[in-house]
Amino acid sequence: MLATRLRLLVAALWAGSLWTIGYVVAPTLFLNLNDNVQAGTMVGFLLRSQAWLSIGCAIILYALVKLSKIEPAQKRTLSLMIVAMLACALVIYVGLQPAMASLKEAAGAAGLGGTPEGRRFGILHGVSQMVYLVESVLGGALLVKMR
Repeated sequence: MLATRLRLLVAALWAGSLWTIGYVVAPTLFLNLNDNVQAGTMVGFLLRSQAWLSIGCAIILYALVKLSKIEPAQKRTLSLMIVAMLACALVIYVGLQPAMASLKEAAGAAGLGGTPEGRRFGILHGVSQMVYLVESVLGGALLVKMR
């Protein structure tokens, strides 16, 4: 019983943090700060923290699922969902975010607007948003399957 509650709590922390940062905090910063560069920097910091939280939750949750006394089929499903969510977080944190940061840094004070680098940044940003969406949806499905 305690193990079930603990699994649900960790899954809720993970999914809830994804939803809060991605769909409440980030849009609020862009809507209310006059400087999109500053908003982007703040969101970048939050997403790095989110990535570490995702890694931690994935490790803890995977261990809790593996140690749980649940049916093998459910254990396999939950494990696959956790690994898929972790993969999403790592693709964003290790692959896409550094590439986007590199493009922004190379542009310097001139910014990315209207440049080929700006277009590349936009493509990477769109891919990052799609991967984040997949991770967020998987988080909801994980909560449903966790019960």
